[in-house]
Amino acid sequence: MPTVTYQSPWMNDDLQMFRKTVRRFIQEELALHQTRWRQQHRPDAEAWTKAGATGILLADVPDKYGGGGGTFAHEAVVTEELAQAGVHFGSGVHSIVAHYILAYGSEEQKRNWLSRMARGELVGAIAMTEPAAGSDLQGIKTTARRDGDHYVINGSKTFITNGWHASIICLAAKTDPRAAGLKSLSLIIVETKDLSGYRVGRSLEKVGMHALDTCELFFDDVRVPASNLLGAAEGLGFSQMMQQLSYERLTVGLGGVATAEQAVAITTKYVKERMAFGKPLIDFQNTRFKLAECKTEAHIGRVFIDHCIERFIAGQLDPVTAAMAKYWLTDCQCRIVDECVQLHGGYGYMMEYPIARMWADSRVQRIYAGTNEIMKELIAWSL
Repeated sequence: MPTVTYQSPWMNDDLQMFRKTVRRFIQEELALHQTRWRQQHRPDAEAWTKAGATGILLADVPDKYGGGGGTFAHEAVVTEELAQAGVHFGSGVHSIVAHYILAYGSEEQKRNWLSRMARGELVGAIAMTEPAAGSDLQGIKTTARRDGDHYVINGSKTFITNGWHASIICLAAKTDPRAAGLKSLSLIIVETKDLSGYRVGRSLEKVGMHALDTCELFFDDVRVPASNLLGAAEGLGFSQMMQQLSYERLTVGLGGVATAEQAVAITTKYVKERMAFGKPLIDFQNTRFKLAECKTEAHIGRVFIDHCIERFIAGQLDPVTAAMAKYWLTDCQCRIVDECVQLHGGYGYMMEYPIARMWADSRVQRIYAGTNEIMKELIAWSL
């Protein structure tokens, strides 16, 4: 029975050429090193500058600031290719930091930081989560006290992606402890090179995504220029985060779809080759029906995420729909990958097989960028 190949409506010839460049770079410069990077819990530092030289970083940032000059569609290509290759590099978080600067930074800040981020000379990290504050940002205890032309920062952050290599951090801190709740939060950019009082803690031992550096960060009387504040005034941090979270959640949802599609593809190949009771696994009705369900769910997810991407590019993606995408697509991802592990049998539990690594790597998707339970609360508020 002939099948019609689906193509995302936002895809075009320019993006197809860009995809070839991204895929070649991932295969030649990132995928080959994954085993070693998983062992050392971080990518090599030079991978960042190589990615910058290839044009992989900040693909959707205007070229006048050193970015690729594309749209979110270009960033989507990078996200998809990384997910399908099973490579965890941290460029997504890097892009999110850049978009905070692009949205709220002064012209001087944008010209100072974005071009260096695009070249991979600066590696971005977001420092919001703390030992006692995850989705509940009101629990943030890190402070940034104004002292003349500087902020003096004290506190700690945890679960920070790109933490080991981070040289530019978008930090959430309380700039006015007297202000009520979330009105006390501000975002401050911290450049870490030779910064007194700044310390990177241990690499955290995660269930999955072992090649992605995730660390604790410590700030002890760290002084940064007051001009590093993002926005026109203090106390805007919470609203800035709420406005930018749609970008992050869209990226997470897209990674979920791409991973689910890849899980179906590699499992389909496996069950056609694996023999049981004298015939390929694909000849068993249960195998065919399970994969049919998985393929259908993945395709529904693809159509939904493509709709979200088109709306985002048009400036029309609302926070509720972004929350829907993040919650449903990552739940879907975990369901599909789990079914595909089952179809691999014992080999599905061996880390040498991609599906096992995919299973371990997928679980956190339902937790970061706001847990899926928080996503449901956001959606419920719109009812």
